[in-house]
Amino acid sequence: MDRIALVTGASSGIGEATVRQLLGDGYIVYAAARRVERMVSLAEAGARIVTLDVTDDVTIIATIRRIESEAGRLDVLVNNAGYGSYGALEDVPLDEARRQFEVNLFGAARLIQLCLPMMRAQKSGRIVNITSIGGKMWEPFGSWYHATKFALEGLSDCLRMELKPFGIDVIVVEPGAIRTEWGGIAHGSLLARSGDTAYAPYARRHAKMFEWADASSLGSPPDVVARTIARAVAARRPRTRYATGGGAWWILLLNRLLSDRMQDMIMWRVSQAER
Repeated sequence: MDRIALVTGASSGIGEATVRQLLGDGYIVYAAARRVERMVSLAEAGARIVTLDVTDDVTIIATIRRIESEAGRLDVLVNNAGYGSYGALEDVPLDEARRQFEVNLFGAARLIQLCLPMMRAQKSGRIVNITSIGGKMWEPFGSWYHATKFALEGLSDCLRMELKPFGIDVIVVEPGAIRTEWGGIAHGSLLARSGDTAYAPYARRHAKMFEWADASSLGSPPDVVARTIARAVAARRPRTRYATGGGAWWILLLNRLLSDRMQDMIMWRVSQAER
């Protein structure tokens, strides 16, 4: 029987790498993203290309209907679409905060809602939610981004228990620093929102941290996360969480061991270091 997977945010980074990994593992993969023009090479590799905007319910419904019509089942959903919106909370318009939640949380939740009837009918399925170490730790100027990742962690924990009677697993993957477009988008949004406000000196130093992370050896390539996802969906009994890439394991260990105030102090010093 063919194994069917849907991967969102597939036009670059972790999503693109995951599509390639699952194709190599023998899945029929629906690669979904807004920027379909950037997925030509995935189509050439055998992926089925889907136009999907996770903030647009029409495209979400159309995506699931297409999979139902063509494949009749769905074995793996990888909720990867997302971005990092940064800026001091005082400076970020609430419309942008709402968009951050629409992309990073509500889009994933809506896809899960629509996929579940298929998965319940087949009495199996794996839902992989890509959160971040940012769903466990925090930093200045990332309040809305981290709020979405903390929320996706909580949603995943509740969902895992709800779906256990139906044979459906919910898996959280928590990447650390990964070399993708994410850092540039976060850097740009931080400077656009807080680069010229009362927070400017602190925001500009924090933005340099993103530049440093992208240029350093700290970040891992996105295929590290893709291999973790593939291992998780293939496991007979997958773990509930997988920390992967870019110092994720060590950062989350310190998160468990250190007090909140100690983590505040360390993160602020890292954020404001002269580079």
